[in-house]
Amino acid sequence: MSSPVDQFLEQYFFRHPVNGTFTGVRLHDHELPDWTRDARDDEQDEFEALTVALDDEYPATDDWSELARNAELLDAELARASMDIRQLEFESRHFHDKNPALWTGEALFGVIGLMLRPPATAEEAFASVAMRLHDIPRFLADMPVTITETMPAPWVERAVKECEVGAALFRGNLDRWLADQGADEASHTWVLEAGAVAAAALDETAAWLRAQPMADEATVAIGAEAYTVLLRRGHFCDVDATELLRRAQEELPEARERFEALAIDIAGSVEGLADALADDHPEAGSFLHAFTDKWEQCREFAADHDLVEWGDWPLRYTPIPAWAGDAAPHLYFLFYRSPSPLEARAEHVYLVTPIDDEVPVVERERRLRQWNHSVITLNHVVHHGALGHHVQNWHATHRSRSKVGRVAAVDCASRIGLFQGGSMAEGWACYATELADELGFLTPLEQASEQQSRVRMLARAIVDISLHTGAMTFDDAIDFYEGEVGMPHAAARAETVKNSMFPGTAVMYWLGTQGILHLREAVRSRDGASFSYRAFHDNLLSRGSIPVLLAAKLLLAEA
Repeated sequence: MSSPVDQFLEQYFFRHPVNGTFTGVRLHDHELPDWTRDARDDEQDEFEALTVALDDEYPATDDWSELARNAELLDAELARASMDIRQLEFESRHFHDKNPALWTGEALFGVIGLMLRPPATAEEAFASVAMRLHDIPRFLADMPVTITETMPAPWVERAVKECEVGAALFRGNLDRWLADQGADEASHTWVLEAGAVAAAALDETAAWLRAQPMADEATVAIGAEAYTVLLRRGHFCDVDATELLRRAQEELPEARERFEALAIDIAGSVEGLADALADDHPEAGSFLHAFTDKWEQCREFAADHDLVEWGDWPLRYTPIPAWAGDAAPHLYFLFYRSPSPLEARAEHVYLVTPIDDEVPVVERERRLRQWNHSVITLNHVVHHGALGHHVQNWHATHRSRSKVGRVAAVDCASRIGLFQGGSMAEGWACYATELADELGFLTPLEQASEQQSRVRMLARAIVDISLHTGAMTFDDAIDFYEGEVGMPHAAARAETVKNSMFPGTAVMYWLGTQGILHLREAVRSRDGASFSYRAFHDNLLSRGSIPVLLAAKLLLAEA
């Protein structure tokens, strides 16, 4: 008989089949989840039974040294915390009962996930895509009777846009994907017919959404009490929201002043820095080579400084496929998605915006300025494809003794699989760029850009806490991003929409980064001259994608 932790994971994948697809569990590739109230009532009963089983075999404990030694005991605590968060999501009515974009994202990426990572055989791929497409009408038909709260207008706008983009994709570009996969005539016909069915359901959903009454943006807060649960059970943070907010607000002015000083020193002004960054871009003919070259430099840098076990997980930068080109800019279409930890692949594909001869000259220049050397180095190499996410994902997959930590941070339809994985995944990736700056990997332009990212990370933490505890309104948050960070209005609004939909998420970048930095100093102080970056980083990453603040307690207690 399987252990209670295995039962928890089986239940998780059964109730989240799209998450299963992205994680490499193919058993439920043919279906979308059931998010009706009855199904969630059944799931809450399952939580109770799982909790009893976990408590019987692995009683809860705050003995950190024992949790550090016993992976099963740790996984039991992570499973209990995960169920607490999922229970909170049900009870808060902030998610399934209120957010139509959560539904549209799940429907679209239930299919797009299969298109990006098809099963092993072509027959399985076409069957799974066709069946998921056929399941979209059933899934979306549950939304009008399940959403009982008045929907915030910004969330409705996002959901309507996703319906429009998804319908166009399933009507117009499925045949391109089928051609890429070498579909025979029968499979081609089957999948295209299913795509037409799904597109019609998306059209109907968009029409229904447009006709609904919408709440103003003041209704987007999850509330201070729920936010406290997210901090304590999601991030294992013992500091309350008020104190966290004070700390972030205290750090922001200094971070902003340092950025402005760097900008003036390097380019004469903040505006001049923006132009200098955009001007410093690769030529169109060497665009993809710029990514690969910088990736190799980053790996050599890590080896020269003995920073971390890199792992053997090949990664290839390649243009976004033609079938996704029109849809990608309007969806949660990530350039880098974590490799499936439960499904080995020979290499991982990192998608980038295409820049080739087919792109008009003016648009090509705009894209090159947007994808400049700083963006390539900081975002697409250090943060995502190399020292940051990719190395952390390798450790979580290959070295973590925690089964939950192995799968928690997988990128799914709208967010990562389990909330508890966020502060390690994003904290480590942000820490990686800080480490690159600290040890001299970055150019002066990149150093200034990295400092600007620190300012934005703090601002996002402030907005996340303030918005969901009632200290800021939706409009206040937009004004804050524009006034304090210098974001253009459209970017400030888009960031605020994302912050409002997923409380406790934006703060995890700062929590995770600061947690790692503070832990490193504690270990350095303890170890003295014997301190090793490699030993520290490998020990931390071997915990898997678990909350950084929990990992810190385990690492220190173990020592």
